Amino acid sequence: MTDKIDRRGVLLAGSGGAFGLYSWAAAAQGAGKAAAAPTLRLKRKAAAKPKNILVVLTDDHRYDALGFMKAQNFGDTPTLDRLAREGTHFRNAFVTTALCSPSRASIFTGLYAHQHKVVDNNHPIPPGLIFYPQYLQQAGYDTAFIGKWHMGSEGDDPQPGFDHWVSFKGQGTYMPSANGLNVDGRKVPQKGYITDELTDYAIDWIEKRDGKRPWMMHLAHKAVHAEFMPAPRHVGRYDKETFRYPENMKPGVPGRPMWVENQRNSWHGVDYAYHGTLDIADYYKRYMETLLAVDEGLARIMDLLEKRGELDDTLILYLGDNGFMFGEHGLIDKRTAYEESMRIPMIARCPSLFPAGSTVEAVVANIDIAPTMLAAAGLEAPDHMAGSDFLPLARDPKAPWRNEFLYEYYWERNFPQTPTVHALREDRYKYIHFHGIWDLDELYDLAADPHENNNLLAQPGHEDLAQRLSGNLFRILEQTDGMQIPLSADSGGRNELRNAKGEGQAPFPPSFFRPAQRQ
Repeated sequence: MTDKIDRRGVLLAGSGGAFGLYSWAAAAQGAGKAAAAPTLRLKRKAAAKPKNILVVLTDDHRYDALGFMKAQNFGDTPTLDRLAREGTHFRNAFVTTALCSPSRASIFTGLYAHQHKVVDNNHPIPPGLIFYPQYLQQAGYDTAFIGKWHMGSEGDDPQPGFDHWVSFKGQGTYMPSANGLNVDGRKVPQKGYITDELTDYAIDWIEKRDGKRPWMMHLAHKAVHAEFMPAPRHVGRYDKETFRYPENMKPGVPGRPMWVENQRNSWHGVDYAYHGTLDIADYYKRYMETLLAVDEGLARIMDLLEKRGELDDTLILYLGDNGFMFGEHGLIDKRTAYEESMRIPMIARCPSLFPAGSTVEAVVANIDIAPTMLAAAGLEAPDHMAGSDFLPLARDPKAPWRNEFLYEYYWERNFPQTPTVHALREDRYKYIHFHGIWDLDELYDLAADPHENNNLLAQPGHEDLAQRLSGNLFRILEQTDGMQIPLSADSGGRNELRNAKGEGQAPFPPSFFRPAQRQ
């Protein structure tokens, strides 16, 4: 699945439908007509019974925004709490890119962003990219996609791998709009609140299954993407609750990179959020109110599966496409390699596959979803996938597993506040490496400093650790053909403003200053 460009060169790809200096379509033609299409037929696991599969994906759902996690004194998620009690909670689940389209592409392909090439919300899907539901179709599954696609373009056309399709353009809207929905290629009006309507479509499709073939559904909610809009029945539920602001929301934390401090006064900063004023506390309350309809919808689906006698033989996987910051490090939104940005909720339930009530501490990632879903279908994952099947961890949290994974985010001209980021995340340490800026990198001991307040690279004595982690980071990039920086043609507006009355430019880190040497 990797391209043939020199790995140390620059990958030149366009934005959206307007291709730039390098065209995937042209490359596909240049490869010659003799190139054989990859097979969709996978080897079957011995004595494995294919399970029904329900993947529920939410947008911007951070890892601790769950009732049982008690991140705040409010925020009810009774169905997700039940899912964790009756299944497995992957406590350290992450995405390899904290941005909508790249993360979703990684979920469907088992590949890093630099491998599947959907590196931002504008890059098109390259020809020949295979989504794991295509393998399930080949193996005899009924498949359905319901919800937000938002990968490769703003369109809503049906995509490969799905027998049934319900989607909308781009981010969609919480309440009915002129664009409506695309149902199997037909334009259909949106009737009501989007979370409830998508749940209705999901229930309708499940009810029509005859039980003769296994099925897979990917239910991708718009919620809880900003601007947060709760269902009318949930508006104001948390108005009287008290929000605890993160301690590291304050400015001037020692060791904080200059670019992070400067981002406070920007589109994605707490001092000039979305180029206006924003109360982080109210913002979080609307977020949690918007999540309520998702939780209620999942309860309805689980009730239906139980009535059909399918609940305990269906693998239900709930996860977010990336996290979301509510003031941590003085920031909002995602993109960064901080825990609140890249860490997600992930809960799985299937009593016929693994026991109830376990918590997995090992680090798993969105690149592991595709091989895991294939394993639940009794199929061996293809060799090109970067992820691994995590079902053995659900059976035994101490099962052998990887020690590290790669995080990557590529600078977007539309949102110039965040540089290109590569990070290596181990169980204990995290090393964050920036490209294209004159600033301090970051190194954290997550066991001693889980909120990432003490950048070890701002003080001497950690050079050997940083060198080891940096070496491992570039080893993974080398092994996975990731030694290139994607370049996009200019497209769209730039959210580059600063508040004239806000904070000025942050100073360089103290460690950068040395006396001039006599020549």
